[in-house]
Amino acid sequence: MKKIKNTIILLMLIFTCATCDDYLDIVPDNVATIDHAFTDRVSAERFLATIYSYMPRIGDIAADPAIFASDEYGVVEDDFYLSEIGYLGNRIKLGHQNTNDPMLNYWEGQQRGRGLFRALRDCNIFFENIDNVGPDLPDNEREVWIAEVTFFKAFYHYYLLRMYGPIPLVKENLPIATGIDGVKVHRDPFDDCVDYIVELCDEAMEILPLNVVNIASELGRITKPIAATLKAEVLVMAASPLFNGNEDYSTLVDNRGVKLFNEQEDPEKWTRAAQACKDAIDICHQAGIRLFTFTDSRFQLSEETRRLMSIRGAATIRWNEELIWGNPVNTTSQLQSRSLPFMKIEDRQTGSSSGVAGEIYADFLMTELFYSQNGVPINEDIVYDYNGRYETTVIGDDHYYYIKEGLTTAKLNTYREPRFYANLGFDTGYWFGNGRTKDVGQGSDTETPWIMKMKAGEVSGKAGNIRYSRSGYYVKKASNFETATSATGSITRTRYTYPIMRLADLYLLYAESLNESLDEPTSEVYHYIDLIRQRAGLEGIIESWNNYSNVPNKPLNKSGIREIIHQERMIELCFESKRFWDIRRWKQGHIYYNRPERGWNVNGNSPETYYTVTTYNQLEFSTKQYLWPIREAELRKNINLVQNPYWE
Repeated sequence: MKKIKNTIILLMLIFTCATCDDYLDIVPDNVATIDHAFTDRVSAERFLATIYSYMPRIGDIAADPAIFASDEYGVVEDDFYLSEIGYLGNRIKLGHQNTNDPMLNYWEGQQRGRGLFRALRDCNIFFENIDNVGPDLPDNEREVWIAEVTFFKAFYHYYLLRMYGPIPLVKENLPIATGIDGVKVHRDPFDDCVDYIVELCDEAMEILPLNVVNIASELGRITKPIAATLKAEVLVMAASPLFNGNEDYSTLVDNRGVKLFNEQEDPEKWTRAAQACKDAIDICHQAGIRLFTFTDSRFQLSEETRRLMSIRGAATIRWNEELIWGNPVNTTSQLQSRSLPFMKIEDRQTGSSSGVAGEIYADFLMTELFYSQNGVPINEDIVYDYNGRYETTVIGDDHYYYIKEGLTTAKLNTYREPRFYANLGFDTGYWFGNGRTKDVGQGSDTETPWIMKMKAGEVSGKAGNIRYSRSGYYVKKASNFETATSATGSITRTRYTYPIMRLADLYLLYAESLNESLDEPTSEVYHYIDLIRQRAGLEGIIESWNNYSNVPNKPLNKSGIREIIHQERMIELCFESKRFWDIRRWKQGHIYYNRPERGWNVNGNSPETYYTVTTYNQLEFSTKQYLWPIREAELRKNINLVQNPYWE
């Protein structure tokens, strides 16, 4: 039966890349019909690039819901960016999502979302036509291209499934003669969607290469480790409480009487997920993927600073050895420039959309998330002054590489694990990079790390109604350390590959799924967590809890290690578009997203007035917000679709 073949395809990638040395920087220069898109190898590769071009802009502050809709980020909305982009994720976090015109609508491709059902139709068009390409496309290359598109068909289904729950599977495009009733598709049951995505991943893995063949021109192409990790991630999601035995979704039934969720919990889903995670780890190791350590010989750094750079660089060093899948498209331009604080007076004076803005910040809750220097939560540490954490103290020489000696800061900023200092910028703390790459004590005051000055009226503090940190903390992790401002206040961004998948993430997914599949944790559960902790300069879980926690037996039982794994994920993967999805699949949004947002009194200009905790916002979250709503107009067009629970 003849398929839809006369659809007009705009072969234009809307990527704004800093350089042109990656595969996805290809920008087709023509507009072609399907009849011409597969006449030769060059045209077919352009269509392949179109499939890549639908990729959700993960890492883009305007389009990635996992940035501002997550409670780890905050933003002071200025008039320019409010009108240009609108910080839609921030509005979702504040409870403003709606069914009339949903924000970040990936179902239809509206309100900064990509049209992923259109992407799936183009995937099918590719499959229908790729065999029409002549002999200038070798069979082995054709097979790899088919595997790449098979992967994207899996990924685009997964992205929709994670947002909306059950979706209509687009296994094949409908025939052109399909009547009105035929195009009114139903949503498929959630478990059927998961099985289909896994099937596609398995198909792709059989053909995809272990590594890209030509590093100079193919970085960003899909490989076997990427497909294996996607399979693992999908199965972990499916096994998690939001989708595995969630009675809140028992009423989601379509007009055929088909239940779209199985509200009976299936423990075997965790076993399946654990095996997929272990398989993906083995494949990644075969591909040479390993935890990143900062070894750049250009910089003479102390062990302490080098450790901070290993932590920070795992997310922001381009194409580093830990990346399983990094976004080759430059989605982080605005994230970098608008999260980098003012460091110089001229930055503040000339701050504009072309320079630093300093209005994206870390939520105050993140400061209490990180462990103490003893590797346990600060509210459990038997030697940490938890009750006095908001009090001030004068810094001695025991924070030499972290906080300027002799200055007054909050106890909350002291005696914390290295990941605290690697990820967060705060008043009196050091900031390595932004034009200064000599270690503490190794050069002049204009060469060594910046000393953050964040009280009211100071260079990094509040000096007006915009461009400051409302919490009193900035996100170091959001910018590459070589991104810097010039003497005129303009910014030179060092592009990095925003991490979509990295090995530490996969290790923690395996530890989580393995623990959930067992009656009690084993040494293998601890092993993969401890590998990550070791890079952060921490002792293993058992040693740390036994020596420093007031709950020493916590790691020895399933529920205790579950809590530890959750906190490890939120620490290690902070500010990487992971927490947003994790909190939802754990079904803990009602815990984290219904609370006041707090921060230091950024109107204070002295330690006594600045270091006072204040409340500045209230988050709102209800059960319906675990899933995205389908736009009402879409439901009116297709009466066979059913709205997600509690949005009606």
